[in-house]
Amino acid sequence: MNTIELKQVKTGGCCVPAAKTNIDFVKSTNKELPIAIIGAGPVGLAAAAHLANIDERFILLESGDRVGSNILNWGHVRLFSPWQYNIDKIAKKILEKHSWNAPSLDQLPLGKELVNEYLEPLSKLPEIKPFLSLNTKVVSISKKGLDKMKTANRDNSPFVLYLEQNGLSKRIEVRAVIDATGTWSHPNPINADSIWTKEEIELKQHVYYGIPNIEGEHKERYKGKRVAVVGGGHSAINTILELSQLDNIDITWIIRKKNVEDAYGGEDKDALKARGELGSRIHQLVDAGQIKVYTPFHIHQLTKTNDGIGITGDSNGSKITLPPVDEIIANTGSRPDFSFIREIRLSIDSATESVEALAPLIDPNLHSCGTVRPHGEEVLRQPEKDYYIVGMKSYGRAPTFLMATGYEQVRSIVAHLSGDFESANKVELELPETGVCSINLTQQNSNQSCCGMEASKC
Repeated sequence: MNTIELKQVKTGGCCVPAAKTNIDFVKSTNKELPIAIIGAGPVGLAAAAHLANIDERFILLESGDRVGSNILNWGHVRLFSPWQYNIDKIAKKILEKHSWNAPSLDQLPLGKELVNEYLEPLSKLPEIKPFLSLNTKVVSISKKGLDKMKTANRDNSPFVLYLEQNGLSKRIEVRAVIDATGTWSHPNPINADSIWTKEEIELKQHVYYGIPNIEGEHKERYKGKRVAVVGGGHSAINTILELSQLDNIDITWIIRKKNVEDAYGGEDKDALKARGELGSRIHQLVDAGQIKVYTPFHIHQLTKTNDGIGITGDSNGSKITLPPVDEIIANTGSRPDFSFIREIRLSIDSATESVEALAPLIDPNLHSCGTVRPHGEEVLRQPEKDYYIVGMKSYGRAPTFLMATGYEQVRSIVAHLSGDFESANKVELELPETGVCSINLTQQNSNQSCCGMEASKC
């Protein structure tokens, strides 16, 4: 296990990484402090690769016991984007310098393959490994000697990170923070009002949040059972398609969307073929009557009965209780964790909980697109200078994040932090289109572009 050794120094008594990391962090100016990356998933590791590539000091902090630990929770799931969109260009360049054998770029990796064949080799490179700390949780971030209310000299003060590592609390100073902590470990409840009710909490042993390994460890849990899947996105579709392969299973699909057709996506119009095929396959199962679909349906209450779990909710203004089920699988999305950054000045959209300037590009209340035009440092900039939220967390509660989007985010941010403002302002990414895009026509100009395309082409 890699750890960052910390020691007391005379400059204010704060803890800083010791010589083990091969970086002298005890300096007199912020510029000579490291940049902290929080989260060693694909986007966090891409940030590390970009910083290493230009010899910028950094530390990479991961709460799990290995890189990509959240991905391994869905390691059995195959991505709908091929390797081409899942490998950062600079990370690839550094890996190949060390004789890495890249996978076939047109193949679709499983989540565990993404970790084992890409993230793990990347994390073990000499440019990154000495500065990676596993089992290290960031519990709080502030500005040195300043609470949130203080403005004087704020931009020139370093960030202070409080860590929990191997049972010890530690404190380090950094000059900038790239928050790539994601949202996976904070699922949304199935309650339509997005509230954790007492009943849902008490029934958690019968509710799985995420995509279970139905062909593996969870097979017996669902075989021969009555299972309700809640959610209208790709995760729910993946779950249902796998459940449909089990014998003697009864599947109920609960969706808040107005029509089930809204869940199918672009189908054959989607540039990501595998993503389009998900919609086509679920479309066929619904048409064949193999799934009971309730839509629109808003869950208000769960009840434990002698015959299973009762689900009561509202559909088109009528109160309905569905036939009881044995298990519930919640694919209702996730939300960002802001608890450890309460002392940081943030600009967060009140609806999506995304970076505020990013919200108009991704807010499903305005439009629904699987592709969001590339964006960089300027869009992701926060009121707290040199603090950036990237990756899935930058999208807040909004869906359809692609790893390639996160790679472009950190490329631009790293360029800005290193003083290469011209590169930071460039867009160096092309993303596949979904083939479908709808825009809310109540906007002032219904001909405005959607996802960076003309509305007529959406």
